[in-house]
Amino acid sequence: MTSLEPGDTGVADDTADETAGADNPLAAVPGEGVLGRSYRALSVGIVSVVLLIAFEATAVGTAMPVAARELDGVSLYAFAFSGYFTTSLFGMVLAGQWSDRKGPLGPLTTGIAAFAAGLLLSGTAGVMWLFIAGRAVQGLGGGLVIVALYVVVGRAYPERLRASIMAAFAASWVVPSVVGPLAAGAVTEHLGWRWVFVGIPVLVVFPLALALPQIRRLAGGPVKAGERGAEGGRRRIRLALQISLGAGLLQYAAQDLRWFSLLPGLLGVSLLVPAALGLLPRGTYRAARGLPSVVLLRGVAAGAFIAAESFIPLMLVTQRGLSPTMAGFSLAAGGVTWALGSSVQARARMEPYRERLMTVGMVVVAASIAAAPAVLIDAVPVWTLAVVWAFGCFGMGLVIASTSVLLLQLSAPEEAGTNSAALQISDGLSNVVLLAGGGAAFAALGGGTVAHASAASGGGSHPGAFAAVFLPMAGVALVGAWVTTRVRVASS
Repeated sequence: MTSLEPGDTGVADDTADETAGADNPLAAVPGEGVLGRSYRALSVGIVSVVLLIAFEATAVGTAMPVAARELDGVSLYAFAFSGYFTTSLFGMVLAGQWSDRKGPLGPLTTGIAAFAAGLLLSGTAGVMWLFIAGRAVQGLGGGLVIVALYVVVGRAYPERLRASIMAAFAASWVVPSVVGPLAAGAVTEHLGWRWVFVGIPVLVVFPLALALPQIRRLAGGPVKAGERGAEGGRRRIRLALQISLGAGLLQYAAQDLRWFSLLPGLLGVSLLVPAALGLLPRGTYRAARGLPSVVLLRGVAAGAFIAAESFIPLMLVTQRGLSPTMAGFSLAAGGVTWALGSSVQARARMEPYRERLMTVGMVVVAASIAAAPAVLIDAVPVWTLAVVWAFGCFGMGLVIASTSVLLLQLSAPEEAGTNSAALQISDGLSNVVLLAGGGAAFAALGGGTVAHASAASGGGSHPGAFAAVFLPMAGVALVGAWVTTRVRVASS
């Protein structure tokens, strides 16, 4: 999943509310919905963009094991995911500042172009490092698009319609989560993995043609910012560049596993840590009560889950001999149960029990991650992993949506944009760090030499490499269960 998941409210523009509604001539039509005449083209266009991004995100995981094997890059498997998240960190911060100064049209179109270019670069790559470079370009574009879309929502739609369009964003993930892995698996088997990447950019043309004129009309133009705000924006961009560079160096060191890799690893940490401290709320890393713990929980939950989920298709293909289609099918139910979890926490009568729901959700996530490598045992039916992961996605639905709700409850109106950006940075940074750690453990235990399981052998050669990814991530998720007890400020 990405930051446009169900339950996400990552608006990174502090002043979006000031430019929507009253100053928008098309927003004043009484009783008009998101599919009314004034908004139809915009709504269909931006929701279609989210739908295609969601489809790509769910499809890539299915095609990745085959791509890594054919490019002789299984040892660099984690880089293909973490490279995306690394550059998206910079893209998100850049998009927020760019939208404030020039409007969201520029970062949105640039982001879509970079996203498409990254897909084409990965889809035509002949070596694994070029494939990873494409994923990095794609991540930069994805970070720009994520924030720009939410800025468009804040500016183009009056307050009464924003919940509806955000719900449409969330709903856009359900069908791709079910259909995406199956379709990508079929394309990978019959046409080749490259078509999963090169086929999507063409599909973006139609929704962009619908949405861009309306974005220019309804959400274009800069928001006035004082000199102090501009200086603060430049500082955040510098910190975002620093955190991305540091994360990249840390990933390189984690994958190389030679003694002289300590130097780039230490340099990466020296860049990443102070930048993260500058971009996240004070007290985040010690789980201070209230907002810092909400931001920390988002990162812990997303990082542990995504790091584990990234290795599931590879594990099923190499250790149990499944086809890419069947490996993708193991994740198909997750989108539905994730949406169900989000729906449960949204019910008004559940509000008094929100922290308890989050604790339960993290325990379920931890149990699902810990149970996943049981499929490495031949006697365990493969279909049990699909059931286990569906429960994990339900737990994530409870937790991720709740972090967005609590963030807004704990943020002053003038801080909502900055705090929402911090939530996404925590999400992306945790993905990078935990994928780097999981990838290092995987490579250290021989994961880079896993071979496709044959029917005769009944399994792959390095099951311990996969266990070394899943079990530590289950431990991280259990830490998240403790963090849920600190998301509310203690009453005096």
